[in-house]
Amino acid sequence: MAAATLQPHQKELFGQPIGLYFLFFSEMWERFSYYGMRAILTLYMVHETTDNFNPGLGWTSGEALALYGWYTMLVYVASIPGGYIADKFLGQKKSVLYGGLILIVGQSILAVSAPWAFYSGLALIIMGVGLLKPNISTMVGGLYQKGDIRRDQGFTIFYIGINLGAFLSALIVGYVGEKIGWHYGFGLAGIGMTLGMIVYYLGMPYLAHVGNFIGKDGSDEDKAAMNKPLTDVEKDRVKVLLISFLIVIVFWGAFEQAGGLLNIYTQEKTNRILDFTLPLIGNEVPASWFQSLNALFIILFGTSVAAYWARKKLKGKEASSLFKMAIGTIIMGAGFLFMTAAVAQFEAEGSSAMYWLVLAYFFHTIGELSMSPVALSFITKLAPLKYASIMMGVYFAMTGLGNKVAGILGEASEGLGEYVIFTGIAVFAIIFGLLIVALLKPLKRLTHGAEDDEHL
Repeated sequence: MAAATLQPHQKELFGQPIGLYFLFFSEMWERFSYYGMRAILTLYMVHETTDNFNPGLGWTSGEALALYGWYTMLVYVASIPGGYIADKFLGQKKSVLYGGLILIVGQSILAVSAPWAFYSGLALIIMGVGLLKPNISTMVGGLYQKGDIRRDQGFTIFYIGINLGAFLSALIVGYVGEKIGWHYGFGLAGIGMTLGMIVYYLGMPYLAHVGNFIGKDGSDEDKAAMNKPLTDVEKDRVKVLLISFLIVIVFWGAFEQAGGLLNIYTQEKTNRILDFTLPLIGNEVPASWFQSLNALFIILFGTSVAAYWARKKLKGKEASSLFKMAIGTIIMGAGFLFMTAAVAQFEAEGSSAMYWLVLAYFFHTIGELSMSPVALSFITKLAPLKYASIMMGVYFAMTGLGNKVAGILGEASEGLGEYVIFTGIAVFAIIFGLLIVALLKPLKRLTHGAEDDEHL
């Protein structure tokens, strides 16, 4: 008997659905665009207007961090209406496409040196990310059947794509923005978004079974599920998802100091002078380049961390999503203790060494790998079908709220000082993570065994 011909969406590569890799590269270029712009945004806002070569906006650090906090919050809060639009009107696949097109326009407008362009560009980016971000993540989960243990690993691979884009953008867009011109950097981010949409379009045959609007193209069973009220089990799972979002707020409220306070601290108080000269940059490392460390570490250690947790799960040891998220928060919090040491060195010597930043970013990364892709996967396991994109949108909205908290903490550093902020974040994150571990059993009961039958 001849072997059955597999449809494009059924084919696999390296043990994962081929569609994952198209989403991988689509999101990689979208994140290249977003993080590239983010790497230079606060630096552009605080740079002097009197610089004839590359003038900025001349804002104070407090003003820049306040706008940064609002912007990053709204970027993710917009995921709620983005998820709603997908669930009720468009489906995830079309929402990603339209969001990407809006992002191309927004990033391109930022390349124009004018106040109207700055604010309208940011507004369009908020709208575009709101449509794209929750829905492309939900599509990743749709590639896997219920109980497929590859789902967490698939999200980690997807997450590596995110950070490959972030790594490249911090180096490339950061260099272009600081050394050639801020608006050239913003324009380059727009080119990256365009490439992402091209990849997404080419991958459509491999995504035929995911992201479709259920109200039109779904099966009779799925359409019926959309109209039924939630069961008691589904209600409990929604409850535990909402509780888990508290972890998300705490984690990102601390972690997102990277684009704000840590970015400015790197520029103003870190000794970035090398003992040797590098091509193009000389012997001074651009402050924006440190934004690439997190992404680099994710690329290097992402699959290893995912494999570690998968092995624990298969051996019957504690490796639930909630446990991993709690441990990730503790590890990330511990990373801020290195920044406490950096501030102490600055106060004693007038500058702090670069290795403190490297160590902080390393711990933040290991924490992130145990929290963020796991949280994305957790949502696709527990969210009721009728609220799949909306719940993903709520997750990103909580991420946005965490970003706003990060901005508030960054602003507070002008009065309290970096030592208090960094140490306070470390202590709070560690204690909070330990509290989640202590409450693990009652929280897991609310999942009703959603993760108990995972297998290869």
